[in-house]
Amino acid sequence: MRADAVVHVVDDDAAVRQSLAFLLVSDGLAVQTHESAADLLAVARDIDGCVVTDVRMPGVDGIELLRRLKAQGVHLPVIVMTGHADVPLAVEAMKAGAVDFMEKPFDDEAMLAAVRGALDRQADVAGRQDRAAEAKGRIAALSERERQVLDGLVAGHANKAIAYDLGISPRTVEIYRANVMTKMRAASLSELVRLALLAEMAD
Repeated sequence: MRADAVVHVVDDDAAVRQSLAFLLVSDGLAVQTHESAADLLAVARDIDGCVVTDVRMPGVDGIELLRRLKAQGVHLPVIVMTGHADVPLAVEAMKAGAVDFMEKPFDDEAMLAAVRGALDRQADVAGRQDRAAEAKGRIAALSERERQVLDGLVAGHANKAIAYDLGISPRTVEIYRANVMTKMRAASLSELVRLALLAEMAD
């Protein structure tokens, strides 16, 4: 992690911006806050570090922010904050390039770990290819039913919807989901989605 790296917090809610900035500064991180995505985009080419943004904002939302950063050729790691159980939006953000997502209300330590992981992220093409091949290998070890459950999760579907689509009970989906998490070595849903998307690079 570079000593001059800055965490850019984007949220239209001033209270959220201030509380998150306080948390990050308390952990020794440099922080700059932005009240809108447009505010960040205006200076995006001149900044370094990572971005933590709310996904639902007036005007340019978190998903559109990801797309515009990519269009500008700005490759900052972005963490998106979503509402509780807003999985479809979180998956859409991951597919748009977010490196992680955090559900509100988030655990402070989990947020700090995600931010430090984003700041430590290296643009190592060879390393990414190796990780993609490893993720693909883990998916290959899944049973057909486990793969179907994984596909449903990556599509942003809730357990009940996956159960309905597959003609099995929600409880059975929970068992398959736990097996998938174990075999993929994913500690969270965001990590599972990230691994599945990473595996597509190896195709």
